[in-house]
Amino acid sequence: MQILHFETIDSTNTYSLKHFDELEDMSIITADTQTAGRGRFQRQWVSDEKENLYLTFVLKPDKKEHLANLTQYLCVVIAKIIESYDIQTQIKWPNDVLIKGKKISGILCESSLKQNKIQGVVLGTGINLNMSPQSIELINKPATSLNIETGFSINKSDFQNKIIKEFFLNYNNLIEKGFDTIKNDYKKRIDFIGKKIILTQRDIAPKEEYIAQDIDNFGNLVVKDKNGIIKTLFSGDLIL
Repeated sequence: MQILHFETIDSTNTYSLKHFDELEDMSIITADTQTAGRGRFQRQWVSDEKENLYLTFVLKPDKKEHLANLTQYLCVVIAKIIESYDIQTQIKWPNDVLIKGKKISGILCESSLKQNKIQGVVLGTGINLNMSPQSIELINKPATSLNIETGFSINKSDFQNKIIKEFFLNYNNLIEKGFDTIKNDYKKRIDFIGKKIILTQRDIAPKEEYIAQDIDNFGNLVVKDKNGIIKTLFSGDLIL
């Protein structure tokens, strides 16, 4: 396993995509800070706190069928590690980890393409481990940090090692069998089934209101629209 660490980088995902061909399968890229950290829909991820975790897995499995479920798999992994600090977590479909409704971690999975063929993915995460209340207040959405929730400073190196170990523990199983391997772990951390939700495909897209029904066997969100029609949603931005 190859781990590359940078003091400062534009983005661990951007670096991983740029150097995808030369990086070994299961390489890990980490950085103390990112100058252009980003999440889904190109949203900025605040990345100037050195004691937070910014990490990307470079993954090149032979079987590509279940790559889309890697974000949900990493959600479960992160949730389990946070819970080892005696903190309860929730998952916001598809790929955010929350504590008491506040975001502590986001995940961004991007494909590496060659001649329109997927070669593999880079799977990145940012996890708020050690932040001051003042820094949290600068984030434009409800957010939190693990040190704030536990009341003590988090050992970043220890947390990183736990994430890597837990991730590769069942990674091959996920690649072989897909979402079904984590369905129970994922669903038990979701608390919006049966409730009204709002979903949009982009920040600027129209917002649609639904009643959440279920998470299906492939990790998709099943909803009921205002006309009572059941729909399956494959992606989107959930507003609880």
